[in-house]
Amino acid sequence: MRKALTGVLSLAMLAGTATAAGATTTGDTANGVQTGQQAAAQDIRDRILAIPGMSLIEEQPHPGYRYFVLNYKQPIDHRNPEKGTFKQRLTLLHKDTSRPTVFYTSGYGLYTKPFRSEPTTIVDGNQVAMEYRFFTPSRPKPADWSKLDIWQAASDQHRIYTALKKIYDKNWIATGGSKGGMTATYFERFYPKDMDGVVAYVAPNDVANDKDAAYDEFFRKVGTKECRTKLDNIQREALIRRTPLKKIYKQYAKDNKFTFNTVGSLDKAYEAVVLDYTFAFWQYSLAADCKKLPTAKKLSDLELMNTIDKVSGFSFYTDQGLTPYTPYYYQAGTELGAPDMKMPHLKGLTRYGYQQPRNFVPRDIKMRFKPDVMAGVDKFVREKANRMMFVNGQNDPWSSEPFRLGKGSRDSYVYTVPGGNHGSDVAGLSAKQEAAATASILEWAGVAPTAVRLDESKARPLAKPDAKLDKVDIERERGLRP
Repeated sequence: MRKALTGVLSLAMLAGTATAAGATTTGDTANGVQTGQQAAAQDIRDRILAIPGMSLIEEQPHPGYRYFVLNYKQPIDHRNPEKGTFKQRLTLLHKDTSRPTVFYTSGYGLYTKPFRSEPTTIVDGNQVAMEYRFFTPSRPKPADWSKLDIWQAASDQHRIYTALKKIYDKNWIATGGSKGGMTATYFERFYPKDMDGVVAYVAPNDVANDKDAAYDEFFRKVGTKECRTKLDNIQREALIRRTPLKKIYKQYAKDNKFTFNTVGSLDKAYEAVVLDYTFAFWQYSLAADCKKLPTAKKLSDLELMNTIDKVSGFSFYTDQGLTPYTPYYYQAGTELGAPDMKMPHLKGLTRYGYQQPRNFVPRDIKMRFKPDVMAGVDKFVREKANRMMFVNGQNDPWSSEPFRLGKGSRDSYVYTVPGGNHGSDVAGLSAKQEAAATASILEWAGVAPTAVRLDESKARPLAKPDAKLDKVDIERERGLRP
């Protein structure tokens, strides 16, 4: 989702109980002789690489785990697999084949350093993470963009699961946040027999792309009136001072060799960043951060520029900023949908309005929106959701259009983190809801202790905390946008 890029304008300027016994897969060498643990660890690599189409990019050590970065050969078109293949990257955090496995998706490129998603920590399991097709380097050459859709991506995931299930034969949980949560949901929609549960965080559900009143309603009510006014005034002041601020922007672009061919002009990029400001603030900030907001009219031009840049990033709508996200905007403009807002406080000041995905994809890539795709996913969730969990943030604009359950849903739940932003998770819920959600995840993974089955209030993550694995905010690390 939107990235907060700090410092680009240089012109002036997881708790739990002990892990299961015997889960360690690393070992030491005694007197030059390989221990049984080392042999087992080597064996798991051999078993993984014995999968047809699987190859090793690198292995990184981490205490208590083996961590592999891999390539897997995938069909460009799952309907016509004979028409070519491409290499798709994935990572595997190996704990033990006796543990459950979490299938994590960001919906974007691949973060290749070891990390654990929240469900992985809860179930003390293995974790597979997949790079979404068409994000580089997991892109067919030449790129046939018509083969980038949610069914093809779900089929990528299905093939990876099918291949690894022969090794990791315990329960599997799909998870992801933002576009990754959407991806986990779409996977369940097309392959409902694969996973034993789904945990989707802050996943937007844009059922009808031309009906976005929910976003207007959100921004009319979120936070306090004082905070909303401050945010509105910063946007207004940036558009009122468009001419002097664009001079700063122009010099910044020149210094960094940024271009604006995709969006069309520096002026369009400037306005897009300004219009993103309030959305991005609530996406990443909390209500408590409102007190740090400056008074727009008191800011110098450079101070105003940097205030906006720190939240929504003036480098993003350049060609260099947009290029890594072409696959997302292509999907937003063909299947996923994208938010649109009226923004009445900017009436008479905007020239382009809230721009749509077509403006952020090179014109030589053809796009046609398919309005029935998201409606089909929504219908599935309402009528057939089974062991699905959706975790939203109360103050997250992307949660304005959430997934909802219906009469056909079974053992499925929607939770909302009070005051939560786009980083909302199970740990942010009330104590009662956190325990209930954790108990569900443990049960779906097949590792719920007897005490938890008798009393869900006793549910806790099974893995010991690991600061290096658990502190990673993947979205901020990669600057993801939905």
